[in-house]
Amino acid sequence: MERNAKTPCRSLIGIPLGDITGIGPEIVAMALAQPAIYETARPLVIGEASALRRALQITGLTNLDIHIVNDPAEGVYQHGGIDLVDLANIDARTAPFGQAQAQAGRAAYEFIVKAVELCQAGSIDALATTPINKEALKAAGIRDIGHTELLGRLTGIADPLTLFQVFNLKVFFLSRHVSLAGAIKLVTRKRVLDYLERCAEALKALGISRTRLAVAGLNPHCGEHGLFGHQETRELEPAIADARALGLDVVGPIAADSVFHLAREGAFDAVLSLYHDQGHIATKMVDFYRTIAVTIGLPFIRTSVDHGTAFNLAGTGQANPLSMVEAIRLAAEYAPNYQGLASSE
Repeated sequence: MERNAKTPCRSLIGIPLGDITGIGPEIVAMALAQPAIYETARPLVIGEASALRRALQITGLTNLDIHIVNDPAEGVYQHGGIDLVDLANIDARTAPFGQAQAQAGRAAYEFIVKAVELCQAGSIDALATTPINKEALKAAGIRDIGHTELLGRLTGIADPLTLFQVFNLKVFFLSRHVSLAGAIKLVTRKRVLDYLERCAEALKALGISRTRLAVAGLNPHCGEHGLFGHQETRELEPAIADARALGLDVVGPIAADSVFHLAREGAFDAVLSLYHDQGHIATKMVDFYRTIAVTIGLPFIRTSVDHGTAFNLAGTGQANPLSMVEAIRLAAEYAPNYQGLASSE
């Protein structure tokens, strides 16, 4: 098949293949079958050839060529084929779908390590990651609980920021993978102020000049002046006052049942969510498949689908690739202007 020469101006986006026993390879194949991807991005898969070939068979995309490269500079990056850095570290025939397996966890980890190496070497511009499985990582002896923690360790960044974006709604998170009880303990004046400063810097790092931030309340009706809890009056309000004294444009706390809707309507540029599910539910109810996770603070931009390995769908060809498409598109959009920012210890 004849393909045109690559276009250097498009961002080169690395796509680690994720856990091959889940839907990652399938959504990558379906995403890269779409011509629009190649208008703004040069996608490079970092993974394993047998897993990608299996995905092409399952999705009926056997007309796509796999172009194996040793270096990103060798890629063609045109619709009609998939450029792949093949680590040859797992045989898909020995990795059945829908099961957490140590070998799949190890392979997924190695895909990510290679992708980070390429980013840090300046060979690729950004990452758009696919789902990994926490049980498989644990079985492989990988202690990191998720992508963000793993990427932070590999790059030496203590606490990268997580941003969820769906359309114009942007949501940061004060805490991620901790229990709800643990998350409540993290709602402190010092931590909230630190995150508000970093959130404002993060928006600027993405090329967003206006940085009006809102802080979500923790308790129903923001605690009703202490009737339903004291975090708003004792921690959030003082932290917001501190942030304003530093010149930040911050409002709140605003009840969580309203603040995300107001931000979606354009009242704020981003919301600081106080715990994992508070912001996850708000964004995913807007559009589950278009909600994209963005990690800010790394030396490079990283976007990700915001769903798991979906073992129940793996191998069926029925997974929805829209999140993968959006993750690649957003990585390509932010990569040209992105500048990493310092992480707080």
